[in-house]
Amino acid sequence: MDSNFNLIQRLLQERADYQTRLNLIPYDGSPEVKENSSGKYLYIRKRVNGRLTSTYVDIYSDDLYQLLLRNTKEARELKKQIRRVDKELSANGYTQNALSPEVISNLDFARANMKSNIYDQAVLEGVATTFPQTEEIIENGTVNGMTADDVQKILNLKHAWEFILDNDVIKADSNYYLLCHIAKLVNEGFFYDGGRIRGVPASIGGTKYVPPLPIESQVIESINEILKYKKDHLDIAIELCMYCMRTQIFVDGNKRASVIFANHYMISHGLGLIVIPENHVPEFKKKLVIFYESNDISDISDFLKENCWKKMN
Repeated sequence: MDSNFNLIQRLLQERADYQTRLNLIPYDGSPEVKENSSGKYLYIRKRVNGRLTSTYVDIYSDDLYQLLLRNTKEARELKKQIRRVDKELSANGYTQNALSPEVISNLDFARANMKSNIYDQAVLEGVATTFPQTEEIIENGTVNGMTADDVQKILNLKHAWEFILDNDVIKADSNYYLLCHIAKLVNEGFFYDGGRIRGVPASIGGTKYVPPLPIESQVIESINEILKYKKDHLDIAIELCMYCMRTQIFVDGNKRASVIFANHYMISHGLGLIVIPENHVPEFKKKLVIFYESNDISDISDFLKENCWKKMN
């Protein structure tokens, strides 16, 4: 039973990853060249609700045409992999349950706020960005005046948020394995396996607290214990976030992964979002140092509830 459950969890994560990559392809369809007296133009042809549509892209160029061909090939492969995973899920007894109205509303709320959430997380990480720059990166994948590393961090945050906002993934448990996949997305391009548990010593700037090397079995047990707390779901989400930050489970990206992991739990229970707003980042960092050194969650928990909880109403 456990092995079948773990297989289904892995397949759901795999499916969400493919779907996220498919969503990031700007033009999904077959390239079409149209020509008139003024020149050649590129369109994307695809069938929508049984009707063949043609969407204008740009003036024809060989480079753009080749890019559209690559997009088409990649999209077909991703759809093929999604169909394969769907068959495996069905063969293993998985049936897709409908999401509750609260969770559907929370997903819409999270998608509507995704750009501002990513901007606030980037500021928390010290990324030198403005909101317009962050928006430009999210929409177009690049921007002038920023380092490649900072651009990559913002793109990784986008991919991680897209992952947890998948309808299948939001129904998965907020467990250690989901956290590892989030960390892998957050650290993509910086570490070979950024979702693997830390195996080297770590230090945290600005505090005397030194997190011990995490032991996977203990981390899994601790996360499971938090999930079983007889507390409000909001308190559990905050406990998950702060435990993961303090434990420093991964080599890097712990704050980013912890916040997104906690928001997976928040959204799956229809609670809204927890994100540290730009104007509260300095105070949050001070309280985080106190939490690291004392392991007393009460003060920073109250701070998060008062200043960082985005409610849906």
